[in-house]
Amino acid sequence: MRPMWRDVRWWVLGGGLLSVLGAVLIVRDSIDKQRAFFETDARIVHRLLSQQAVQHDAILDTLALLQPVAGRTDTQPPELRLPALYPHILEVQRRDRDQTWPDPALHTAEQLSRQSRRPAFARSADGSPERYRLVLAAEPTSYALTISVHGMVPWAEWPMNPDASSVRVTLGMDGQRIPLQAGAAAIAENVTGWRFGFSKPLAVASQPFEVMAEQRLGWVQLPWARMAAWTAAVAAAIVLLAQLQRQRTARRRAEELLRLGHVTRLNTLGELAAGIAHELNQPLTAVLANTQASQRLLDDDPADMAKVRTALSQTVAQARRAAAVVGRLRSVVEQPIRQGVAVNGGQVELVDALRRALHLLEPECRRRGVEPVLQGPEPVRVRADLVTLDQILHNLLMNALQSMDGVDPSRRGLTLKVQRTDGEGELTVTDNGPGMTPDVLKRVFEPFFSTREGGLGLGLSLSETLAHGMGGSLRAANRPEGGAVFVLRLPLQPTP
Repeated sequence: MRPMWRDVRWWVLGGGLLSVLGAVLIVRDSIDKQRAFFETDARIVHRLLSQQAVQHDAILDTLALLQPVAGRTDTQPPELRLPALYPHILEVQRRDRDQTWPDPALHTAEQLSRQSRRPAFARSADGSPERYRLVLAAEPTSYALTISVHGMVPWAEWPMNPDASSVRVTLGMDGQRIPLQAGAAAIAENVTGWRFGFSKPLAVASQPFEVMAEQRLGWVQLPWARMAAWTAAVAAAIVLLAQLQRQRTARRRAEELLRLGHVTRLNTLGELAAGIAHELNQPLTAVLANTQASQRLLDDDPADMAKVRTALSQTVAQARRAAAVVGRLRSVVEQPIRQGVAVNGGQVELVDALRRALHLLEPECRRRGVEPVLQGPEPVRVRADLVTLDQILHNLLMNALQSMDGVDPSRRGLTLKVQRTDGEGELTVTDNGPGMTPDVLKRVFEPFFSTREGGLGLGLSLSETLAHGMGGSLRAANRPEGGAVFVLRLPLQPTP
C-alpha cells in the first residue's frame, strides 16, 4: 500500500519539476528576445555611425571638387560654411600649394592620403580621443576636418534611449574606447548573469574605428512576474489534478468495495444457508428415525392401526422431502464455491491481489494509523478465482485491523508475507492485536461465532470455506509475543 504522504510527495515533486522546466523555458525565451533586440539595435548603431563616417569622406571630396578659381578673390571659400551646416565638424583647415601644415601629423596624413587616394586619419592636435582629424590630399589645395566624436552621433535616429538603456556603446581604436552611450548600472563588471557583445569596424577605411556594444543581463532583470505566474498556474493545476485523482481513486475504491460487498453478501447468504441446513439436518434426521421406529412398533402391534400407519407414512414422506429440499439447498449454495476455480479459474498473482486489497483498505489503515509491511514481494502465481481470492484477503485484512482497535496506536502493526512453501503459495497475515484465547482459537472458523459485538461470525468461516473450495487451506494461530497469525495456502499455478 502506498501512503497518502507518498502520493503528495510525488505530486509536489512533479509540480516542482514542471515549474522549474517552465521557468527555464521562460528565462530562455526572455534572454533570446533580449539578445535579438540587442543585436538589432547594435546593427542600427553601426549603420548610422558608418553613414556619418562616409559623409565625412564625401564632404572632403566635395571640397576638393570646389577648389577656388585661380585669380578670383570675390568668392567665399566653401569650407567656411561647413561648421554651420555640420556642427560636429569643429574646424576646417586648408593647405595651399605654397604653404605647409602647422602640425606635422597633418603633413604625414596628407602623404598617406596622396598614396591611398582617399582621406587619411590623424589624431587631434591635443591628443584627445574625443576629436580626430581627417585629411584629403588634393591640388592645388588640401583640406583637413576636425571632427567631434560625440557630435557625429545622430541622436535623432538613435534606436535606444541613451539615458535609460542598459547597452553600452563605444568607439574603439588602438586600445582606446570612446564612450558614446554609458549604459545602465547592470553593465557593471561585477554583475553576474548573461553578457551580449557586438563588435564591427566602421564601413569606411579612412576612419579606423570599431563600433562596440555590450549589455549585461542580471538576475534582477529576469521575468520574475511571468515565472511566478507560471508557478502559480502549475500549482493550481497540480492541486486540481491531485483532487481529481483522489476523487477518481475514491470512486474506483468505492466501486470495487461495492462489487466485493455484493459478492460477499451472496457468499455469506450461501454460508448462512449452509449453516441453517447443517443445523436443521440433525433434527430432521431424528424426526425421520423416530417416525420409522414408531412405524415398526405399530407394525408389531396386533391391533389394526391402518390410519396411524398411513399418517406415519405421510410423516416419513414429508420428513424425507424436507431433508431432500434442505440437501438440494445446500448443494446449490455450495456449488458456486466448489466450482469457482473451474469456472473462473486461472493463474492469479498473489502479491498483486494483496496490493489490490490493501489499496481498497487504505482509508481503513490510515484511519487506524496502521502502516502495513509487505515482506517477500516476489511473484507467486497461484491457481485461484480472482474474485474469491479478493474476498478472502479482504476478510483477513479487515479482521486483523479490527482486532487492533483496542491496542495503543503506537503499537499497532500489520505484517504480510508472501512465499512458496511445500509446493503452495503461502500468505501470512500477522497483527499486533491481543491474540486469541484457546477457546476462541478452537472456534474461530465456526459459523455464527464472533468475539466482536454485533458481528455475524461468518467472515472467517466463509473465508475458510472459500479457501477449501479452491483447493487451499486457511489456519489460525497465536504469536508467542502477542497477536494473531492467519496463514492462507493455495496451490501454485503449474508452469507451462
